Amino acid sequence: MFTHFVFWLWFAGLVYLAAGFAILRKQLVAARGMDKLIALGPVFVGAPMAVFAAEHFTAARDIMQLVPAWLPHRLFITYFVGSAWIAAATSLVTRKFVRLSSTLLGVAFFLFVLMMDLPGAIKSPGNQLGWTLALRQAAFGAGAWALAGSYSAESHTRKQNWMILIGRIIVATATIRFGFENFLHPEILPGVPDTKLTPAWVPLHTFWGYPVGAFLVVAGAALLLNKRPRAAAAWVGALMTLLTVCLYVPILAVARDPAQMVEALNFVFDTLLFGGTALLVAGAMPVE
Repeated sequence: MFTHFVFWLWFAGLVYLAAGFAILRKQLVAARGMDKLIALGPVFVGAPMAVFAAEHFTAARDIMQLVPAWLPHRLFITYFVGSAWIAAATSLVTRKFVRLSSTLLGVAFFLFVLMMDLPGAIKSPGNQLGWTLALRQAAFGAGAWALAGSYSAESHTRKQNWMILIGRIIVATATIRFGFENFLHPEILPGVPDTKLTPAWVPLHTFWGYPVGAFLVVAGAALLLNKRPRAAAAWVGALMTLLTVCLYVPILAVARDPAQMVEALNFVFDTLLFGGTALLVAGAMPVE
């Protein structure tokens, strides 16, 4: 049963990644430099959302335990959220109804922050991971809103779009926070902070937090101060993509136990999702 669960997570992610690359094939060929990576932002968000949708469908009774107890019909809510995730993933990958889907996706993430992550962080204020998770979810929502803002009429004028502004500030703040966490705890897996240590088989496994942390702090500060924001956000997306491919996918490849596979899959697609989020913000910034 558990192996079946792992299969559907992996299958969903690969299908949506492949579909995204196929749909963008001509655009990727025509794009130059970092614009190729920026174009992949919606795909790098859509594929993880498909994975999380599969998780909601195949492990619904486990996922429902995360729904606040005061909400009724928690199993129904679990399936409803899974359906919303797959709808958002499909919209982003196929580029259909993107403004609507990205707006609603941002609303969903911000609701999770308000109803689940923030109360948990406040309940245990000394647990830094709780605050990190709340900021990560807020960044996912903010990136989705930046994408929605880029589809508005204001994005084609010199007027400031509040959705893009929120996206830039929150993603920049999260990036800076993650950078300091990586720099202060170089022994943990670099990228989006968690509690898992970098495996000993990774060369210089206690070192990578330092350069990754410094990179994220500098890029996040540039994005926050609106100094070459498109390039700053794109480089954050590039770093997270590189970590996904060169670190987290190999960790998944060496996992043998199904529980380790599920954990590794979540690391792969959480990191890719944050990278895609940064690329959404980059795509919403004016060309420099």
